[in-house]
Amino acid sequence: MATMVQAVRMALHVGESRLGVTDIFGEDVGPPLGGVFTATQGLRTAWNSPLDERGIIGAAMGLAMAGQKPVCEIQFCDYVYNTIDLLKLAGNTYWSSNGGWNLPLVMMTPVGAGIHGSLYHSHSFDASASRIPGWKIVMPSNPRDAYGLLLSAIADPNPVMVLIPKALMRAKAAGPEELIPGEPEDARQLGKMIDAPIGERRGWSPEWPDTALEMVPIGAAKVVRPGKDVTVVTYGRLVPVTKKVAEELSAEGIDVELIDLRTIAPYDWGTVVDSIKKTGRVVFANEDTEITNFGEHLSRRATEELWNVLKAPPVLEAGKHLPGVGLADALENASVPGAQSVAAAIRKAAHAPARAAVAPSLSFLFTAEPPDVRGGWDAMARAHRHR
Repeated sequence: MATMVQAVRMALHVGESRLGVTDIFGEDVGPPLGGVFTATQGLRTAWNSPLDERGIIGAAMGLAMAGQKPVCEIQFCDYVYNTIDLLKLAGNTYWSSNGGWNLPLVMMTPVGAGIHGSLYHSHSFDASASRIPGWKIVMPSNPRDAYGLLLSAIADPNPVMVLIPKALMRAKAAGPEELIPGEPEDARQLGKMIDAPIGERRGWSPEWPDTALEMVPIGAAKVVRPGKDVTVVTYGRLVPVTKKVAEELSAEGIDVELIDLRTIAPYDWGTVVDSIKKTGRVVFANEDTEITNFGEHLSRRATEELWNVLKAPPVLEAGKHLPGVGLADALENASVPGAQSVAAAIRKAAHAPARAAVAPSLSFLFTAEPPDVRGGWDAMARAHRHR
């Protein structure tokens, strides 16, 4: 039973042995450390880069343009912001070349809070990432999805970001559906096979399990828990948090339908729409700061397209718009969503008074193409001028 970080490592091994990955690199990615979270231990193509995030992204772009298939890592997403211009270039290469140049690179980076990393190791990147067109963006919430989404990212001919929740790096499968096909069920056995020993590592090599080449499609959400009262749309660390909250709220008579979006770009709007049509109430939840949040985009779209379905306004549960995340438990918990705040958001959506249905005679006010009343207003203006 793999942890998420072991799932990433096994997917990278499949990538370099069966999918053509030529380089896996970043700060401390190669021997002897194998990444700060140990995600790259024992990989044949892993090597250490200089401490230079712009150099890492630039090198990955160059390798991809030269016909290689690189996977690069930014050690923490908190350090990726000085590469935004290069990420934009990577995202527009295929479009600006009119399809002449693919850019088959993967950029993976740990994201989010939950490890008490304070100013430089606790931020999110999903909102910023969603504003860089041309990239596919995935964020897993369990080992099986981490494995399958990373394989899909590697197989994709153009840039893919794999955002890995820091707080879930050591999380194990919560049920049989989250197991990786072909992995040992005994976690200790798997650890002995692929975890590097502590201390002296010269001469050590991993014994890779024969895991299946089974991908999780990019752009497909998952209904984690069916329900009838409130839809919660989230991803990453907040999926297991919300799942636990939903079970607790069932005792209060609130039946939550939980959707793990899994992919931020392109996202599965159809699954979200089907759920909101069933429940009539929705909470969008993620860790990033609340202003220009990705959940705000989803909320706006739900309001515009599902106005006649919604029983109450959408609720956004997101991080506070602060310059950083505090180190102390109380400060971190006050900065980013957790079980208590997610539960409060769901209760707010569930208990909001149902709004009155839109009268048919006024429905034109909420359509994309209202009737043309300009002529009437012009006539009134002309009459006023000639009084």
